[in-house]
Amino acid sequence: MKNRQPATDSLAGSLLLAHPAMQDPNFARAVVLLSAHDEEGALGVVINRPTGQVLGEVDPEFLGGMIEETPIFAGGPVQTDRLIICAIGIHPDGEGLRLHFGLEPDKAEALMVEQGDRLDLRAFMGHSGWGAGQLENELKHHTWAVSAIPADLLLREPDESLWRGVISQIGPEWRLLAHEPEDPERN
Repeated sequence: MKNRQPATDSLAGSLLLAHPAMQDPNFARAVVLLSAHDEEGALGVVINRPTGQVLGEVDPEFLGGMIEETPIFAGGPVQTDRLIICAIGIHPDGEGLRLHFGLEPDKAEALMVEQGDRLDLRAFMGHSGWGAGQLENELKHHTWAVSAIPADLLLREPDESLWRGVISQIGPEWRLLAHEPEDPERN
């Protein structure tokens, strides 16, 4: 199975999809949106692990503001006590998506006013990170599949069905693996 990768060496702006056999509970069936990737490492957030909470429930600072109802996701196993606010929006030229990572609350509210329904605001507790060469090593061992961001990403449910839908589009082998039962004995 071949991973589809962007033309540049950096995978920033791509999705990492956990291999179906991944057992690590932090990443099993995870979809990671990479915001940075260079020779020093990579950084991203898991976008399909909603916690069921919103910003206004966890911090009174957000009550009464435009971002009070922003959903919170488990962004990854690194710095799980740190809240990161991100916005995913349609790029100004209409082609692809644009990620605003690590926003201050006032900047997030300004983007909501400016872009409205063309923007998906999310908060993440923690993030996913890889040191220098770590992600490249995991990719060599087929731990992850790489995908461009689908144009309809913001319209999809941010749960395990997101993982299954995106990984299935990579190719027929991935589609078969994505629909295997988690427990092969139940096949």
